[in-house]
Amino acid sequence: MCTELQKAVRYDPNFLSGVITGDELWLYDYDLETEQQSSQRKTPSSLRPKKACQVRSNIKSMLITFFDIRGIVHKEFVPPGQTVNGKFYCEVLRLRENVRRKWPEMWMNGDWLLHHDNAPAHTSLVVREFLTKNNITTVPHPDYSPDLASCDFYVFPKMKLWLKGWHFVSTEEIQAESQQVLNTLMPADFNECFQKWQNHWDRCIHAQGDYFEGDGGN
Repeated sequence: MCTELQKAVRYDPNFLSGVITGDELWLYDYDLETEQQSSQRKTPSSLRPKKACQVRSNIKSMLITFFDIRGIVHKEFVPPGQTVNGKFYCEVLRLRENVRRKWPEMWMNGDWLLHHDNAPAHTSLVVREFLTKNNITTVPHPDYSPDLASCDFYVFPKMKLWLKGWHFVSTEEIQAESQQVLNTLMPADFNECFQKWQNHWDRCIHAQGDYFEGDGGN
């Protein structure tokens, strides 16, 4: 499958410009900071801190975001208590309206493709019927391949790193800070994300489909 994607790019250098990719991400009121972040927040005169065992609480919010090589196309937070099932995901796919508004020429020509992983909600019968009915073509995603989920090559790691170590008292605070992170992303960032996606195709082909370690820069 990665070989076919490589061929698509060689055949059409603008192939990736028409891909809109998306996924879901849980955001928590507190996520343990990395060792590097912890060391950066200490001064030479600081006492050695006592580290308590901390866990994520029940205050959390799920973000669904879709983006292309130019930037964010659609984003929304899943309502509390809502399960992301096939029916709900069809409602999320109203991102079609954002495509029509932001990229009218691409919409008119039908030159855009949807990429998402093989989560049950994405591959359910009701979603497949919705995609067929609305003439939405998808970019295939290999089974059991989280290392090929393009959202994880820049956007989601950036958000996780930004939010680590900070405490929030409500889902509204989590969502507001998450929005701030998204606002800092520039077109060059999304270009980098798609470039890393291509690099992972090469690594997957070189590994002959076997698991390989993630990019150390992520």
